[in-house]
Amino acid sequence: METKKNIKLLIKSGYPVIYLITWEEDRVMYMCSSIAEEMKKNLYLWTVTDGMICADKVISSAKTPYCALELIEAKDDGIFILRDFHHYIDDHIIKRKLRDLVISFRNSSRTIIITSPVMKIPVELEKDITVIDYKLPSLSEMDSIFSLVADNFSSQGINISIGTAEEREEIVKSLLGFSRREAEQILAKVAVMKGKIGTEHIELILEEKEQIIRKAGFLEFYPYLEHFSHIGGLNNLKKWLNKRALAFTQKARDFGLPEPKGILLTGLPGCGKSLCAKAIAGQWKKPLLHFDLGRVLGGLVGESERNMRKALKIAESVAPSILWIDEIEKAFSGVIDGGDSGVTSRLLGTLLTWMEEHESPVFIVATANNINILPEELIRRFDEVFFVDLPYQREREEIFRIHLSKRNRDTRDFNMELLAQKSEGFSGSEIEQVIVSSIFDTLSDGVDFNSDLILKNIKETFPLSVSMKERLDLLRKTGKERFRLASVEADLPGFHEINLGDIIKFS
Repeated sequence: METKKNIKLLIKSGYPVIYLITWEEDRVMYMCSSIAEEMKKNLYLWTVTDGMICADKVISSAKTPYCALELIEAKDDGIFILRDFHHYIDDHIIKRKLRDLVISFRNSSRTIIITSPVMKIPVELEKDITVIDYKLPSLSEMDSIFSLVADNFSSQGINISIGTAEEREEIVKSLLGFSRREAEQILAKVAVMKGKIGTEHIELILEEKEQIIRKAGFLEFYPYLEHFSHIGGLNNLKKWLNKRALAFTQKARDFGLPEPKGILLTGLPGCGKSLCAKAIAGQWKKPLLHFDLGRVLGGLVGESERNMRKALKIAESVAPSILWIDEIEKAFSGVIDGGDSGVTSRLLGTLLTWMEEHESPVFIVATANNINILPEELIRRFDEVFFVDLPYQREREEIFRIHLSKRNRDTRDFNMELLAQKSEGFSGSEIEQVIVSSIFDTLSDGVDFNSDLILKNIKETFPLSVSMKERLDLLRKTGKERFRLASVEADLPGFHEINLGDIIKFS
């Protein structure tokens, strides 16, 4: 509705040429028809295949772009939609004709609306054309689309189960990022396949969203296979995230709560930062988009920034979503250490501006092994920074249980307390690798897969807390002094602090 009001205002104000960036020609046509009716204007549509049409009648079979502009010139009033005109706008004759029309429009009530999925504006016309990014259906529009589809199938004898108002909102939110036609198609697909539409079918809807992500090339879609139950420990982080999950509901908005913007996870390698990003998406049932900042780098001046904006726009289009930026310090370390070529600073500026101004429900999960090389202005943009430390003893027990259960082993057959004690200083990924190594030993050597075998592999493993002691000591000191702890000892009875300097190999 805001877009319609804006376009109507531009037409009333005498703006000569409006350029709508959109794939949704049908929605644009419907909107412009409504505007034309309200303003009592004739609405004309030109395409290279049909010529000029008004009120469903062909008034001219002229299919060349120049003839289209001549037809517009001959009219005293009206709204003229030119579809896919970006193919012809670079021609020097077309550019000149458009500029002439702009001058003549000052004394008439004519408006040209160009619709195209891409923006292509010659330098000569930059001052004459107003660009509007025609947004995909909003939450309220998508709710109306859902109602129309439900009514349609109800008339066919298919009752679409909706459930509670909260469940309906969850389904409608999962449709955000689709065009009107795409939303209608996926709802129809689910209804035909399942005979109903409920929250249990949201995964099917998200699978369709993967196509949008894949076509873009800058982002990678991850299905949400992980949940908080797959993460050992980190109770403080889980508690914080569970509370923020409520912020995406209508109830929270009515309560005046803003939607959270994101978190930065820093800590030691292998302690579950990336797994947390995946688990958040699974817990919240939101699509997870992995953003590889290296993919946006381009060779031409300004190309990297354009790619960055495009990637962020895609993330917004499929919102609500989780945007995962892994090892973010690798992309922006040059800003603080003086090794920046200028591109990094501009990319950082683009990201910072977007993080500050975007209103769509995109939750950023950024991870960093070394936060000390990140610019302070980036760190401040996150709602919270959590430090992920090496797991405590009780957490290590939990991690052993998770990975043994994952491999169809009865955890009661293993001495969890002893395994946790002897793996002091191990990260979660190192514990997993110990279990994997033990299984390989069982397969190759025919030995029993038991606690003794796991203890043997623990003894033979040198964790990073030993091999990279000095560096990790510094990271832990900085993390504990400056940031919120992902695990809190007070929440975990029986835990004791690990002193890396005192770690010794047991015999």
